[in-house]
Amino acid sequence: MYAIISDIHSNIEALSVVMADIDSLGIEDIYCLGDVVGYGPDPTVCVDIIMDRCTVTLKGNHDEALVHGAYAFNLRAQKAIEWTRDQLKPGFFSGTTVRRRWEFLTKLPLRHEVDGNLLIHGSPRDPTNEYILATEIGFGPTEKFVEIFEGFEKMLFVGHTHMPCIITDRYETKTSADLGDTYSYPDLADQKVIVNVGSVGQPRDHDTRASYVVVDGNTITWRRLEYDFQKTASKIEAVPLLDNALAARLKEGI
Repeated sequence: MYAIISDIHSNIEALSVVMADIDSLGIEDIYCLGDVVGYGPDPTVCVDIIMDRCTVTLKGNHDEALVHGAYAFNLRAQKAIEWTRDQLKPGFFSGTTVRRRWEFLTKLPLRHEVDGNLLIHGSPRDPTNEYILATEIGFGPTEKFVEIFEGFEKMLFVGHTHMPCIITDRYETKTSADLGDTYSYPDLADQKVIVNVGSVGQPRDHDTRASYVVVDGNTITWRRLEYDFQKTASKIEAVPLLDNALAARLKEGI
């Protein structure tokens, strides 16, 4: 049994609640699908916790932009990454801890396999940037989804959209409206599935609660947890370079 988290986005209030919940379940192996940073007010402590607690951490598009530049980002996200870079990038007189933290962020892998399942931030076709959305399924397979399902053998775990969902190779979907507070999806041995674990630090499914999944064999369980988003929002509003709209998103879960 292991936990998969994603899209922390420098939100220590949400991350702390999620880690406490994982501990209460007795789970030791935690996999992070990326976007540790970006948007939120506490990048340093979030990176430190992820470094300490996660078995493997993958590269998300915000982690990539932190190191290489946010050229394709909107202005709000770009300014947040620039501020985050100022908090994390070592200077000439920086000590070992700061340098070790930055080195960790520069060397994040793009994908990882565990128990025959593929873990990735975006999609097998574009590990950091492509979105996989349940709303794209429509009435059946598209070239995009045929290629995605060909890119893994059993289960594909992703983040990036910040919206929990499951998509099967029979083109059946369930979104957070179907998943409920704590939803288990059992008996997945006979089909390929795409599982979006949701976001720890910036949910976008009109639910303010943090989201992550627990994997136990062929059973996937989504966990939704209340956290003090008002506190996180207030900290965002106190940083001039972080747009207040980023605080508003947390209050509405969008």
